[in-house]
Amino acid sequence: MTVKKVIIMGAAGRDFHNFNVRFRDNEGYEVVAFTATQIPDIEGRTYPPSLAGKLYPNGIPIHAEEELVDLIRRDKVDEVVFSYSDLAYREVMGKAAIVNSAGADFQLLGAENTMLKSHVPVISVCAVRTGCGKSQTTRRVCDILKQKGRKVVAIRHPMPYGDLTKQAVQRFETYEDLDRHDCTIEEREEYEPHIDKGIIVYAGVDYGAILAEAEKEADIIVWDGGNNDTPFYKPDLHIVLVDPHRPGHELRYYPGETNLRMADVVVINKVTTADPDKVDQVWDNVEMINPNATVIEAASPVTIENEEAIKGKTVLVVEDGPTLTHGEMTYGAGAVAAKQYGAAKIVDPVPYGVGTIKETFEKYPHVKNFLPAMGYSDEQIADLKTTIDNTPADIVVGGTPIDLNRVLEVNKPIVRVFYRLQELTEPDLEEVLKSF
Repeated sequence: MTVKKVIIMGAAGRDFHNFNVRFRDNEGYEVVAFTATQIPDIEGRTYPPSLAGKLYPNGIPIHAEEELVDLIRRDKVDEVVFSYSDLAYREVMGKAAIVNSAGADFQLLGAENTMLKSHVPVISVCAVRTGCGKSQTTRRVCDILKQKGRKVVAIRHPMPYGDLTKQAVQRFETYEDLDRHDCTIEEREEYEPHIDKGIIVYAGVDYGAILAEAEKEADIIVWDGGNNDTPFYKPDLHIVLVDPHRPGHELRYYPGETNLRMADVVVINKVTTADPDKVDQVWDNVEMINPNATVIEAASPVTIENEEAIKGKTVLVVEDGPTLTHGEMTYGAGAVAAKQYGAAKIVDPVPYGVGTIKETFEKYPHVKNFLPAMGYSDEQIADLKTTIDNTPADIVVGGTPIDLNRVLEVNKPIVRVFYRLQELTEPDLEEVLKSF
């Protein structure tokens, strides 16, 4: 039997899942390496033998994506499997050209062939881009199901940036669980709001093993998607978010358009803060490629803990990290709150960035005036704290989904921003879920 040599290109998530469902214990392939990008400091590790299976007693090395061409030529690689999300089509095909010119085939695995089947119903919440509003939509879905007496478990798209063996199957029910698993700020942004509402969250690396555990305590599983990736589980109801602040992106990013074409329900979010012409453009695109989907218009209203806290103040706005970085948004909920509640001035943190935060500003030059809550490591959290301390402001407006006071001690008060999904048209999600 001819064994094909494979490299999997990823970002510590979809890549591991694709390996687990397609290549683990498959004697027709030899996965010689993973390559990693998007997330700082994830290369240089090993996908451990405990997860890699019997064919890889030494595990599988993880290299920086910059080494891809050298790896293809050194190991005479036959196929490169692209396995991460939220890239423009031009960028995806640019990577295909790099792979093909180095002598290997370029492969995209289909959603259908990488989704596991659950024994309990699955509702998935995904999007066409990072930062469309998946998190508040997932919370809204969970709230409705809980009100109907259902035992709901959320399973979150992976963010395994630490010890992969320890992170194979993770269960979060309390804030202590977040500390016990040494969660990054990005992980806390996704898990903490569920914990606030009494929803158990699973995440990790091995999503077959995760599913088996979640099925033991769930009437319904809600897949809480990441970036614009497709679900890891076959959904019985697939809800997809689109964003009229970025009209046209629903047709230009991988695999966001796949999500849109698969959707049972499309939520056009943020319609109250977007140009009506852009809302119409998104409507037209949705109707063009998925005319059978149920479409709901929605808003994401923001509130803060103390409505007088930022009025007339000079503020530093801290936003959700991925929304600003590879999500390419130029502002988030914190900026909306600062304007809505009368901040006198928003200070640009770029001149005050240090270490890895300064590097983030250099890597993503469109990020200006607002500070992304980057915290993938202890070093980066320390740099975030120093950047906040250095920035001359009266108060910090925390536009991330978490309470920053739990992870940072800074030299100025932090006021927390809250945001939720508010459906504006019928049928709304409650009606959709009643039918479901």
